[in-house]
Amino acid sequence: MLKFIIRRVLQAVLALFVLSILLFAWLRSLPGGVVSALLGERGTPETAAQLRAQLGLDDPIYVQYWRFLSRAVQGDFGISNGVYRGEPALDVFTQRFPATLELSLFAISLALILAIPLGYVAARRRGGPLDTGSVIFSLVGVAVPVFFLAYVLKYIFAVKLGWLPPSGRQTVGINATHITNMYVLDGLITREWDAAWDAFKHLILPTIALASIPFAIIFRITRAAVIDVMDEDYVRTARAKGLSNGQVMSRHVLRNSLIPVATFLGADLGALMGGAIVTEGIFAINGVGGTIYQAIIKGEPTTVVSFTTVLVIVYIVANLIVDLIYAVLDPRIRYA
Repeated sequence: MLKFIIRRVLQAVLALFVLSILLFAWLRSLPGGVVSALLGERGTPETAAQLRAQLGLDDPIYVQYWRFLSRAVQGDFGISNGVYRGEPALDVFTQRFPATLELSLFAISLALILAIPLGYVAARRRGGPLDTGSVIFSLVGVAVPVFFLAYVLKYIFAVKLGWLPPSGRQTVGINATHITNMYVLDGLITREWDAAWDAFKHLILPTIALASIPFAIIFRITRAAVIDVMDEDYVRTARAKGLSNGQVMSRHVLRNSLIPVATFLGADLGALMGGAIVTEGIFAINGVGGTIYQAIIKGEPTTVVSFTTVLVIVYIVANLIVDLIYAVLDPRIRYA
């Protein structure tokens, strides 16, 4: 197991190294270069030359890359000049990321809680009304775009019925203490139950919208995996040995059916973050997505680079965790 962990960590480090090269190359390929992107229309030949000297862009390319890599390792991606003027780009990320993380965690948790049991039950009752209805519902979940579902949910439950808040993360003026900037968690930690409940209500609609596609895919993966595993020889052998149906289903069928689900979770994290960007815009959640959008519009490379780098690190770490879970579920891959 230790060798497996070391191998995966080394692969993660290599992926980050490749990322640093790609980001450095992207910065150099910006139209007009980094200087033009930073100065914009305010730039003059004199200010451009001064900024090039400050950034060390006249140095050899390998020196520039080493400087970029050294600063990135220390979390220094420069100062935000367009979105949040004068603030370190990484600080902007740490302020905005909790909102995206909270939404993503709620969405993936909802998808898992609903999809795995439903997929399991549908497989056990294959061909029945529940199975047929669930499959149709999952197809709708995959086919309907996140942004369309978000607008429909917002119109029905927030605008027409008024049951839930239409936007934002918390009601303006509510007395709330923010520790982690994950508002529901903050309310639970500080025992400000009204603030936690208010933040939770603001999360319901965006969570449902964002969870729709992961739910549909996890349901279909679980259903297909359970059906396949139930036909395996080792399941028939377990039944022949006299194990109860509950023992067979929990120890052999369900555990092995979760392996492809774990694989999907690692691969889907990036797509989930992408969906969160769209959902944040519709529900006016001030998270990573909106900030990246503003940075791109205003041509601010420092914010885009810092946000991209940290998001990829989160993605790689999440995949590493999924690999470890995979190894626990299926010990054979530790030696692959």
